[in-house]
Order: sequence, then C-alpha cells, then structure tokens
Amino acid sequence: MYPELMVIPMREELTRLGIQELRLPEDVERFVKRAGTNMIVVNSICGCAAGRMRPAVRAALQHTNLPDGIGTVFAGQDRDATEVARSYFSGYPPSSPCIALLQDGKLVYLMQRSDIEHRDAGDLAAELTRTFDRFCGQKSALQV
Repeated sequence: MYPELMVIPMREELTRLGIQELRLPEDVERFVKRAGTNMIVVNSICGCAAGRMRPAVRAALQHTNLPDGIGTVFAGQDRDATEVARSYFSGYPPSSPCIALLQDGKLVYLMQRSDIEHRDAGDLAAELTRTFDRFCGQKSALQV
C-alpha cells in the first residue's frame, strides 16, 4: 500500500473531473450493476503508463459520446475494491493502470497497461473516443 498522501494528487487528477471514486468493494459492485455503459479506470502510481493514461482520460471526456457512468479504483491503495473491479475483467491478467468499459456489467473493452505504456496521451484519447462512439450513446456522463 502506498501512503495516502502520495496518491492524493493522482486521485484528484481524475476525481476533479467528476469521476466517482470506488474505494470499497461494495462501491464497485453497486457501480457495475448500474444499467448502461460504464467505465472503470484502474488508476496507478506508475509514472510511465498512468502518467499517460490520466491525461488521455481527461481529453477523451471532452468527446460528445460518453459512458453513462465513470468510476475509478486505485491499484495499490484501494486493494479490495481493485480486486472486485478486476473480477469483471475476466480473461485478462491484472493490469494497472487500465481502462474498462462494461455494458450492463459485461466487459466490452479493456485498455491494458501494455496498450498504454508506449503511446502518447493523444493517441490513447483517440482510441477511447472511438470506443465511446462504438459503445456509448450521445449524452454526457460528466460536466467536464
């Protein structure tokens, strides 16, 4: 576990966008059970990949089509909540950071660390917006 003070700025990089923190297993369960298309961002302290992932999420949230809800867990900090979130990403090894899109609780898209770490934020944001166009309706989940 990382000291909370160490992760606050990384948490806030997402939560100040209005992304819902899912700190407890029951928070994740409630979130995943919501109808519609929901995105879970597994945040991480990793500088290389997470440092690209967070700005990519911020940029992608400027798009017209967005998920119905967006939540985040913090790997290495919200350990139990992260484990529950990852249980919905069946067929994939644990990855942090990563971004998952679920429709009615079923995984339809996963961007893993290996998809993130060698790309720039603009490229990642473009992939996310294409994914939003494919799976999300034309409505705004957040006021970004």
